[in-house]
Amino acid sequence: MNVVVLIKRVPDTETRIQIKDGKVVTDGISWIISPYDEYGVEEALRLIEKYTGKVTLVCLGPDEAKETIRKGLALGADEAVHLNDPAFLGGDASTTAKVLAAALKKMSYDLILTGKQAVDEDNAQVGVRVAELLGLPDVNSVIKIELSEDHKSARCTREVDGDRDIMETSLPAVITTQQGLNEPRYPSLKGIMGAKKKPIKDWKASDIGIDPTTVGAKGAKLEVINIEPPPARPSGKIIPGDAATAAKELVRLLHEEAKVV
Repeated sequence: MNVVVLIKRVPDTETRIQIKDGKVVTDGISWIISPYDEYGVEEALRLIEKYTGKVTLVCLGPDEAKETIRKGLALGADEAVHLNDPAFLGGDASTTAKVLAAALKKMSYDLILTGKQAVDEDNAQVGVRVAELLGLPDVNSVIKIELSEDHKSARCTREVDGDRDIMETSLPAVITTQQGLNEPRYPSLKGIMGAKKKPIKDWKASDIGIDPTTVGAKGAKLEVINIEPPPARPSGKIIPGDAATAAKELVRLLHEEAKVV
């Protein structure tokens, strides 16, 4: 069984984001695999451990993304494809999906996994767009995957509005993963050392047969003009007096100043 996992390089969730001149300052940032993608990597590894096969990572990003890809290989993935071309950079969800889909058309797979969204932009669009471009079914925000005996279909459980859906899909399909699906493992020392020898293929626009003027910043339908931090949170207010007096004053403030009651 061949499982492909789409991963994205994102700033560490513990990083304090700073903004300068309308852009995010990337100097000194620690980069990781997007946490939702990590659930996809872990699920792929578990499937292969159970049924045998191969796990291939696919990542679009600059040269520096190699380090992030190696982290995925250290977890146990077998190989990776790095979509590494300046023409791919600066795009939006539509151009990212276009590049990923073009690369996937050159690959063999039984299942495609990826996080339900990336934690940097939170668009939650790439997975479903890739499925549409490939003409594949997709199931989103999955917390459980059960393959049929012949591996030609999957039964997926997903959480929706406080409830759960059970959906069945034929394979191959695109399934997006979220928290609750599994508990991602940590890389072992053996895995970290072995990752240095695992193959990473570098593919450019010419390798996947795509016009470089239609992807990246040139092909994007969305342009980010400016980024601003949220307004500073106002300081809190302490209401003096006993409980009855404070409660009465609180109601007055909520009604007259905050205007929420």
